[in-house]
Amino acid sequence: MENYNARYSRHYSLQDFGTKGQQKLEKAKVLVIGAGGLGCPVLQYLVASGIGTIGIVDHDIISLSNLQRQVLYTTDDIGKDKATVACKRLLSLNPEISITGYAIALSSKNAIKLIRAYDIIVDCTDNFASRYLINDACVLLEKPLVFGAIYQYEGQVAVFNIEDENKNKTNYRHLFPKPPKPDEVQNCNEAGVLGVLPGIIGLMQAGEVIKLLTGIGEVLVNRLLTFSLLNYELYVIEINMEVSVSDLIPKDEITFEATEYNLLCGLASTEIETLSVIDFLDQVSNNDTIVIDVREKDELPKADFKYCALPLSGLSEKIPEISERTILLFCQSGKRSLIAGALLLEKFGTTKKISHLKDGINALKELK
Repeated sequence: MENYNARYSRHYSLQDFGTKGQQKLEKAKVLVIGAGGLGCPVLQYLVASGIGTIGIVDHDIISLSNLQRQVLYTTDDIGKDKATVACKRLLSLNPEISITGYAIALSSKNAIKLIRAYDIIVDCTDNFASRYLINDACVLLEKPLVFGAIYQYEGQVAVFNIEDENKNKTNYRHLFPKPPKPDEVQNCNEAGVLGVLPGIIGLMQAGEVIKLLTGIGEVLVNRLLTFSLLNYELYVIEINMEVSVSDLIPKDEITFEATEYNLLCGLASTEIETLSVIDFLDQVSNNDTIVIDVREKDELPKADFKYCALPLSGLSEKIPEISERTILLFCQSGKRSLIAGALLLEKFGTTKKISHLKDGINALKELK
């Protein structure tokens, strides 16, 4: 057999797949955004299957709490960049393909350039700002988007921006036209997630990528699959296309690059200052200042400076009176502290100076 590679022998012998299917995988370029719970299984199986070019976007670092579900990493990797470690480990799994890591935060300023270079985009992120950003960029560039999401014991998978036999095409905004308020939806830090669940959902995403590239099977185009691990209930619904969402998406790339998705999702404000580690530590002991940890009570590590704990999960229900003029917020990675800042800003307005620690307590650990 011409260009036979024993690595893919089970693909060659697979009916309706064979050498032609494998060649399609080898020519493909897939960008995986997020190398966490969903991204790890997606990456491991796409790399093993022989996707010729893979990109990995993730600016996060590996923490101990990741290892319960992000099985691409080990205890020795704690504190290292996910994208960097993922590239090295995945290349040891399959050194015959090309893997590029981007240890950067995806934004409206760099998303178009990154996404344009790939054939299929896989959304493995865990926040609404990133999901809307990725979706809108894929719509503008007409790129297929394989979406996945997890929550506690349930997961979702869908394929967007692909025409069905009736020339219909949906995107993420057909599911959620506009972002929910920051305090309406918990992330896995607050709500928890069973460790095996992202493995299951991530493998479904990887399967949809392979089906898209090779033409086998029936892809989840214009449909949403929902899976419950507790009782193995699985159902697929048609995505409603009756509501027009075209006005919600930036009209062109220039408009897209000018859109602040964190602001759109209520996660940013010019009135909430973002502090570096050094600036944060300089201010924690200032007079008339309160330092607030918005993580859940059992999250580690604990900070070694004076602070009070006000978990974000209960903050929206009852924000306590705060006498101090300056409020410093921190969490694990900087995401929840920004949401908390928006809630406090809504209550106190400009009567308080509200700041949060960029990249959270993870950044403090790096300094040490």
